[in-house]
Amino acid sequence: MFIVIALVIGFLASFVGSVAGLGGGSILVPALLFLGDHHHMFDWVTPQKIVGISLVVMIFTGLSSTLSYIKHKRVDLKAGLLLLIGSIPGGIFGSWLNQFFQTDNFALIFGSVMIVISLLFFLPRSREEGNKFSISGIKRVVVLNGQTISYTFPLGIGFILSFSVGVLSGLLGIGGGSLTVPVLILLFRFPPHIATATSMFMIFFASITSSATHIYLGHVEWSRALYFIPGAYIGGMCGAFVNRKLNGQAVEWFLRILLILVGIRLIWQGIG
Repeated sequence: MFIVIALVIGFLASFVGSVAGLGGGSILVPALLFLGDHHHMFDWVTPQKIVGISLVVMIFTGLSSTLSYIKHKRVDLKAGLLLLIGSIPGGIFGSWLNQFFQTDNFALIFGSVMIVISLLFFLPRSREEGNKFSISGIKRVVVLNGQTISYTFPLGIGFILSFSVGVLSGLLGIGGGSLTVPVLILLFRFPPHIATATSMFMIFFASITSSATHIYLGHVEWSRALYFIPGAYIGGMCGAFVNRKLNGQAVEWFLRILLILVGIRLIWQGIG
């Protein structure tokens, strides 16, 4: 029974995470927190073990979806590699910080972060093509579905963002995509499809270093984590396929709804 549940959770978390560029931790982490409270087969669950499993699983989620996104030229490799410079040390620091959190505080913080980020999508946005960082940033031009789109990636703010993403990834096991994708879309004007694909590219590499820290700290239950991986790999490929079929506005609404639902559920658990 545990194997079936693990495969299903791994697939759904990876599928949803790949569509939205969040990495899957936004589904896997709250799912394991819930099962830890309500099912005897998951009485081994602690915040540290959940994050450890989540980050290991996200290596395979990121691998499968990134391969698909690169094949269809959706990943901004230059921006993704620059973001990794900050996210890798941030992930190591966040993984170390995770060991000091208890379950209730962990769920409350995680839920609050999700709600705040989801609200960013409801802020009014300028219709202008450029953004406030266009003077000092790296100009990027992509052709998406026959349309040429330009945007700017600022180095300084990008590094601060990537370090914060890394800390969140290691601390909460969410892959950092829940912060990366909204900022890339709202602040830097990345097309939603490019933002989600680039986020998954980052998540793949950042999850390797963050999970290595959790493995070193003894947070990964290998006898259980391995059962989540097959579903996650398949889910990542399926999610990338569905993402390519959605328009930009549909991707944004998917993100809004997902982050709000996850945030409400976790805040309720943290308060309770």
